[in-house]
Amino acid sequence: MFDDLQFLIVSVEAGSFAAAGRKLGVTPSAVSRRVAQLERELGVQLLARTTRSLRLTHDGQAFHDRCASALRELQEARESLARSRSKPSGLLRVETSSNLGRLIVAPALPSFSSTYPDVRMHLTLRDQLVDPVAEGADVLIRIGPLADSSLIARKLADCHIVRCAAPAYLREHGTPQRPEDLGEHRCLGYLADGRPRPFGFVAPDGRSEQAIHIEGPCHVNDGEAMLRLAVAGMGIVSMFDFMVQGAIERGELTPVLEDYPAPSWPIHALYLPNRHLLPRVRVFIEHMVKTFAPWPAPPRS
Repeated sequence: MFDDLQFLIVSVEAGSFAAAGRKLGVTPSAVSRRVAQLERELGVQLLARTTRSLRLTHDGQAFHDRCASALRELQEARESLARSRSKPSGLLRVETSSNLGRLIVAPALPSFSSTYPDVRMHLTLRDQLVDPVAEGADVLIRIGPLADSSLIARKLADCHIVRCAAPAYLREHGTPQRPEDLGEHRCLGYLADGRPRPFGFVAPDGRSEQAIHIEGPCHVNDGEAMLRLAVAGMGIVSMFDFMVQGAIERGELTPVLEDYPAPSWPIHALYLPNRHLLPRVRVFIEHMVKTFAPWPAPPRS
């Protein structure tokens, strides 16, 4: 009946079935049939028809006035619902690594929350890869090459590896001039699977990676702890630029081996295909794009 009501109201407003048909994109006979069907259902004549015009009957006028008001309210309700669905709101679950979350993602949340106050955040920091379906995550933000996956990826930036040490360490032990010199230095490695990761460099051919195995007094599986050890002068570290940038700017660490670049690591926002239509997911990813847009070049001394 709802569609039939629309045919009736448009016919009255247009003044004829022909004009109503042009407005609705159907034939005049189709409009006439739908209005007649409505009259049969109601058991009353709504329109007095002539060959040139339409006129509401007394019963039709009363019925039209009430229906037109109800349809306007219904249309307003539909538009209000559409606006609410397009407005970012609800719970957004974000997963990222510990260091990236503490240093980049979390500091960007106050401005996001100020812009989108109806979005509530659950930010989980952990370094293990997770299944977003099992964990209920809307967005994953990860560093490293992409694995084969059904997830949609949006690249945010590239981060770079920086080798650096405290000025006190370099005064005491000297500054390495080549990657091979690291064998004579105390290096602090990141523990992965119980062993320190080698320091990686771009090989002379510019395509492959050269791995330098390291020795040192301490290795650790937490980036923040490793940074503190480096600042304390325990040895040379190889860390992401966003982790050491502040310490370098404060003079607590000094880059070394800057003429020997390390491979860059991509940062992506990952999300399930069925999440991209959610306004809260869309605006959060755009906020992350803006957050990473001024990503700094590798720190220089």
